[in-house]
Amino acid sequence: MTLPKTAALLCAALLAAACTNPDRFGAGDGAGMNGGMGAGAGANGGIVPGSANDPQSPAYFNQTVGDRVLFAVDQSTLSPQAQQTLEGQAQWLQRNADYLAVIEGHADEQGTREYNIALGARRANAVMEFLVSRGVAPNRLRTVSYGKERPIEICSEESCYAKNRRAVTVISFGTAGATS
Repeated sequence: MTLPKTAALLCAALLAAACTNPDRFGAGDGAGMNGGMGAGAGANGGIVPGSANDPQSPAYFNQTVGDRVLFAVDQSTLSPQAQQTLEGQAQWLQRNADYLAVIEGHADEQGTREYNIALGARRANAVMEFLVSRGVAPNRLRTVSYGKERPIEICSEESCYAKNRRAVTVISFGTAGATS
């Protein structure tokens, strides 16, 4: 059989398979388009492993729990909003013991490089201390300070500065106590 015929047969088989379940969008159960599992749903109740709707995935951690907290100018004190985000991070890390975290400390562009490296370190340490106080094992956490070297917004306005004054928790798969 030639390649075009094989490709045509494969396409026909895929099209036929796609049409075998007319109720695949939940319209036949009285639930309407949004009541069924809908597009993108997995076989296990709508959870696609590794996606942002999988409570055990880093994508879920980043998008639903929140991977960053913001700080005021020249501060490493955790705001109530930051503490709320970190409570969620601590709970996620406790439920998902196979993951490690690196806490990155960042600063805005104001001040010297040395000052901002130290400020980023204080911010990362404040986050780490909070997570440890909520039961996360310290050997699963590591800190690093980037100071002003990795901005997410570049402009000389407060709106940009505010986004750059942050600590970001980066999740990785590994074993506690491993060196990196």
